[in-house]
Amino acid sequence: VLVVFSIFAWSVMAVKALQMRRAKKLNHFFEAEFRTQKHVLDVYDRKLQVPDCPLFMVYQEGCRELDGRLRAPGSTTRKRFVSLKAMEHVKRTLERTVAQQSLKLESGLILLAIAVSGAPFLGLLGTVWGVMSAFSYVAMKGSADLKTMAPGVSGALITTVAGLLVAIPSMFGYNWLVHNLRVATVELDNFAQELVSHIETEYLQETDEG
Repeated sequence: VLVVFSIFAWSVMAVKALQMRRAKKLNHFFEAEFRTQKHVLDVYDRKLQVPDCPLFMVYQEGCRELDGRLRAPGSTTRKRFVSLKAMEHVKRTLERTVAQQSLKLESGLILLAIAVSGAPFLGLLGTVWGVMSAFSYVAMKGSADLKTMAPGVSGALITTVAGLLVAIPSMFGYNWLVHNLRVATVELDNFAQELVSHIETEYLQETDEG
């Protein structure tokens, strides 16, 4: 069981590390591209697709909602401004997308949490089981010499070490991934707020009679 836990833990750590590294790299490139555009919808109108970039997904969903609010039903042209009510819909769309992207980055971390909390207890179970086996051998042999107790005690210690070897790397990996996840979530929130500011500046009238 501990071997299976170890395989899952190392697999999750490797996959999530690569995922977050790729997301961070793509976020950097997209943010640089976003800051060069003159209008909010410039990148959106170019029909770019970067599904592995969390910032782009937030931008795309926000611009899709904004584009829908700027177009009248059946019209191919955009209005100059949106109402305050429409702006609230855009904000909620951005908030929802930020949450979805955060959950996507967080997926799989529960396996590491289980490995961190469960592996030591499995090791402890093996320790107790080994000690019980050692005493059983002593009772069967009727003597408490080293030859009788060694198999059970060695099995108990091996299981304890195995549990720690699973739990300790998983703990470090989990804490590192959680830290990077929090940083990524803050970056998504900040970008969403910045995008809202750009949209309000360009498409929201100062005096909205609606």
